[in-house]
Amino acid sequence: MQVGYTEQMKVKTVGRFIVTDPDVCHGEPIFRGTRILVADVLEQVASGMAWEAIAEEWRGSVTPEAIAEGYGLTASFNQVKKEPC
Repeated sequence: MQVGYTEQMKVKTVGRFIVTDPDVCHGEPIFRGTRILVADVLEQVASGMAWEAIAEEWRGSVTPEAIAEGYGLTASFNQVKKEPC
């Protein structure tokens, strides 16, 4: 099945490894080619789990490089100062 132009526009590339697609996981950020939520992996990072162990737990679907991208994007979002409305 060919994907039409309008369907391709739904997927937004956030980074090399991270995308959003309103048809997958309600548009939450996921790792490209998976249904693995970036938030789920970052919870594992926050719990102190080693990145290599996280990659093994996801059977290689999420690489340490992809985890680094998710972690870096989160850090950059947290640096953005929100102005009051």
